[in-house]
Amino acid sequence: MSIEVPAPVVDTALVRRLIAAQFPRWARLPLTRLKPGGSDHVIHRLGSELSVRLPRGDWAVGQAEAEHFWLPRIAPLLPVAVPEPLALGTPALGYPWPWAVTRWIEGETASVEGLADPRRTARELAGFLTALQGLPHADELAPGPHPGLGGSPLSARDHATRRAIAALDGVFDARALTEVWDSALAAPAWDRPPVWFHGDFHTGNLLLTADGRLSSVIDFGGLGMGDPAVDLTVAWTLLTPAARRDFRAALGVDDATWERGRAWALTGGLGAYLSYAATSPAVAAQTHRQITEVLTDHTDRTG
Repeated sequence: MSIEVPAPVVDTALVRRLIAAQFPRWARLPLTRLKPGGSDHVIHRLGSELSVRLPRGDWAVGQAEAEHFWLPRIAPLLPVAVPEPLALGTPALGYPWPWAVTRWIEGETASVEGLADPRRTARELAGFLTALQGLPHADELAPGPHPGLGGSPLSARDHATRRAIAALDGVFDARALTEVWDSALAAPAWDRPPVWFHGDFHTGNLLLTADGRLSSVIDFGGLGMGDPAVDLTVAWTLLTPAARRDFRAALGVDDATWERGRAWALTGGLGAYLSYAATSPAVAAQTHRQITEVLTDHTDRTG
């Protein structure tokens, strides 16, 4: 029987005390909380070159250790910059979970409006995923025992997705959403050897340069091996229809995997819309677009 750990209050004073206790070499650096931060982590900027990420709740526990272990091993094999872990903090001072210090990465969160050339970005995203999926098997990269890697099947989201569709009937076309979902569940499953996936490949985890080019991919807490369809979500969260076609062609995605990828974009968009749209106009706009793009893409393909 597992015991649920209450989510602690993570304020700047606590983060400063943790740094002073565990990494005193950084104790005198300025510390500024980023708002809103992430859904999984409270994030602070430490000085000009570092960031500090602490899980908000037990659902994000394990991400710091996974990134600390895997990113140094896979970063040299990827064509886009990724976070550089520098230190792994331990539970202390009433904070119950491991936490991380990484190198700060400059960039603006990706958005449809921020892309200088959506079709070029689509090809760059496809190039990143191609490199990621082509990495050696985990056992070949790891020097010894390694954390388990594996993703949940799309079917594990069935109950939550149908509940979200029912709750949002009237905001979106529930019949059409159900058709998208049913079609994906009926599609053939991934039957090839598992490949690496990012696990949370969407706009919030992509950074752009000041001139609108892809600069880095962040937040690898969902890193795993299995069906690559989960990483296709970005096709509906960020890309225009023309760029989406380029993205699919560059990756060489088959029909069944594309169906499952569209469904991952749907279930993620529905969940975020239900959770955050009432309190965040930005999330409401982003997820409304995401769900609408899914429906439009499905209609274009089915007639």
